[in-house]
Amino acid sequence: MSATAAGSVAGLKRWAGACRFAVLFALAAAGSIGAAAEAPPKVFIIGGSTAATFPPERPVRGWGQWLPIFFTDPAIVDNRARSGRSSKSFIDQGHWDGVIRDLRAGDYLIMCFGTNDSANDPARYTEPRGAFRDNLRRFIRETRAKQGIPVLATSVARRNWNEQGEFVEPPSEWVKVTREVAREEKTPLLELRGRTVELERSLGPEGSRLLHLYLPPGKYAAYPQGAKDDTHHGDYGAARIAELVADEIRRIDLPLARWLKPRAEVKLPPPVDELALPGQK
Repeated sequence: MSATAAGSVAGLKRWAGACRFAVLFALAAAGSIGAAAEAPPKVFIIGGSTAATFPPERPVRGWGQWLPIFFTDPAIVDNRARSGRSSKSFIDQGHWDGVIRDLRAGDYLIMCFGTNDSANDPARYTEPRGAFRDNLRRFIRETRAKQGIPVLATSVARRNWNEQGEFVEPPSEWVKVTREVAREEKTPLLELRGRTVELERSLGPEGSRLLHLYLPPGKYAAYPQGAKDDTHHGDYGAARIAELVADEIRRIDLPLARWLKPRAEVKLPPPVDELALPGQK
């Protein structure tokens, strides 16, 4: 073989090797991009006590505390809901600043306010079509500015049965405004008010009590006199509402649903009637 031919062959081999390296590099890069695209987002939750996380020594639970068990990676849920907070006090006390600082592109924000916004307390109260509407719009606007995905949720129902054994849902302007803002801002809505009304009714006057905090006196340090609380929930009630949140995510076809476990793989805590346990009244 002549020197010229030998040089041509060597050059061709070098060119082929370079092409092979480029192809492998491109495939590796594509794989890395694909893996990054599959990484689950964070799911931030903001709201009041019915969504909040409580310490284990207290019997009260929020649905945000149980929501992680419905995801393939429970760590994606970052529950920032705070007991007693309204949309106003959540902002005023700096909690919102922390959330929006940590939120990244592609993350979800589930906001569930209304119960404490109706409180007879100037530090928390908001006019439904005034500050409350403005606060929801602010959460949505600032989340979108960071390329996050805002999701509204109507506040959950209180247990409320009349003497005729009928469940009564008191009207709420804050629930109405939450629905209105979802339509106006084209924001996904989790219909927790309607779903929890259905849940309460399906269990009846006695069965629905097991969703809530009905506690005997002397058992829990935080409730020395016991409790008959139709607003807040124990483990069973909070888990049942978290189940409704997961169902709503599927119903409205949020892309977030791809990270939910099949329902059959999720085990809920059993209902416990604390007042019926031995030695209790």
